Amino acid sequence: MKIEKIIKPVSGYIVLLILCIILITALYFFLNEKEAAGAPLIVLFSFLSIGLTIVSPNNAKILLLFGEYKGSINQNGLYWVNPFFKKTTISLRARNFESEKIKVNDKLGNPILISVILVWRVKDTFKSSFEVDSYEDFIKVQTDSAVRKLAGSFPYDHFGDDTATISLSTNFDDVNKALEEEIIERMEIAGIEVIESRIAYLAYAPEIAHSMLRRQQASAIVAARHKIVEGAVGMVESALALLSEKEIITLDEEKKAAMVSNLLVVLCGDKDTQPVVNTGTLHQ
Repeated sequence: MKIEKIIKPVSGYIVLLILCIILITALYFFLNEKEAAGAPLIVLFSFLSIGLTIVSPNNAKILLLFGEYKGSINQNGLYWVNPFFKKTTISLRARNFESEKIKVNDKLGNPILISVILVWRVKDTFKSSFEVDSYEDFIKVQTDSAVRKLAGSFPYDHFGDDTATISLSTNFDDVNKALEEEIIERMEIAGIEVIESRIAYLAYAPEIAHSMLRRQQASAIVAARHKIVEGAVGMVESALALLSEKEIITLDEEKKAAMVSNLLVVLCGDKDTQPVVNTGTLHQ
């Protein structure tokens, strides 16, 4: 398999000076009615002029001689090459590609919508031009394939898989790194350099989004309740210890149970409690 060959052709300014001399000489012959001597110079001037080529910044020229790859020019400037060379321009500029939102299944089989942004540029002009049919179409297809593989490798979140260390919705750096490595491997054959890749859009598919939202809300409520109960138990424990230490009142086990029950209801309730004034004794 051939590889990219960078060549340094003849400076176009030297050839341009030679062409000016040839043209002036040809005009001199024509003005002095020496067409036989001037005509070959005009033909030579036209032939040599075809070899002049301009390479703009962040562009490259691919040179072919009757279908055979001869090299690439990647430095900007004015150059002269063999007039028989076929010259093809290819851009080396960095470009963005944002994939369409595609519906795929995550590791747990949940349908999700995902899209990515890819920043890339041509690194190897030979591979980009001759190893694949169209490197731009190749990038789109391979990026789509890499996204599908990535989505199937991780769960959307940790709710359905407590053993998962990485999820699509939380571990962005790890997920983007895995995506970039997957795309780089696929783009190597086309001579494409991946500058950056990251997830641009991520969400549950519409048919399950509402159910997943309710599940997340329920999990959040359970977690909040657990925290409230934990704090309430600590407060009740402190209250009983303080009452016992200050010897304010002596409570038997039954009274302690009633007090604990009342305090937990007050501390853990969703709504404000309504106080009840007891005008009798503790036993009434």
